[in-house]
Amino acid sequence: MLLVEDKQIVVPGEILAEGDYHSGRGTFKEEEKVCSSLVGLVAVRDKKISVIPLQSKYIPKRGDVVIGEVTDIRFSMWNLDINSPYSGILPAAEVFGKEKRELNRAFNVGDVLFLRVVDVDEVKKVKLGLKGRGLGKFRGGILINITPTKVPRLIGKKGSMINMIKDQTRCEVVVGQNGVVWVKGKPEMERVVQKVVKTIEDEAHTSGLTDRIRDMLLELLGEKTEKTTEKQEDKEEDEFEEKLIQ
Repeated sequence: MLLVEDKQIVVPGEILAEGDYHSGRGTFKEEEKVCSSLVGLVAVRDKKISVIPLQSKYIPKRGDVVIGEVTDIRFSMWNLDINSPYSGILPAAEVFGKEKRELNRAFNVGDVLFLRVVDVDEVKKVKLGLKGRGLGKFRGGILINITPTKVPRLIGKKGSMINMIKDQTRCEVVVGQNGVVWVKGKPEMERVVQKVVKTIEDEAHTSGLTDRIRDMLLELLGEKTEKTTEKQEDKEEDEFEEKLIQ
């Protein structure tokens, strides 16, 4: 018997189901009961029950695309913070091939890069690479961090959510699977995207989110348009007064 609903928030030790149900990620089975092992959202797929953590750190997987910040430069590699308990390493060979060059002429500490996870070994040493469409160094923009498990909700089905945000704000938005989001556009639009992304993170477990975000964007963008119009009117009034004075 199922004792909870799909997408319901549960706590550690809470009984989720009894009888013919299987224990998935974030749960454990005790006798004939499936229980939650963490705070998260219930995900029911047929007879398998999992719990998706509300807060979690990114665990790197081969093939993932991530956004990282250069934290250190060594003899033959860059170290990067990839929003994970494990730091990433970008070998010089991934950038220069067999050529020998000064690393800081390519990337320096503080630079933000869009990369692919090339390999993760048994001790979680994360090798990164830049081979692939769109990968490389970001210039300008802002970074937003969200819980990695909320990334699919931010992207939406077939990119519906993220494309709506891009279209409405005219911002470039790149989402890393490690929960780091890069946004570049007009400063006021970057702030709109930041508010929207944080709302999606906070309300990812709720239904009807896409419609609420659409309404939120219309409201925020309407306010921006009104403020821009007011500023333009003030500027025109000032210019008119100056002409009268002259």
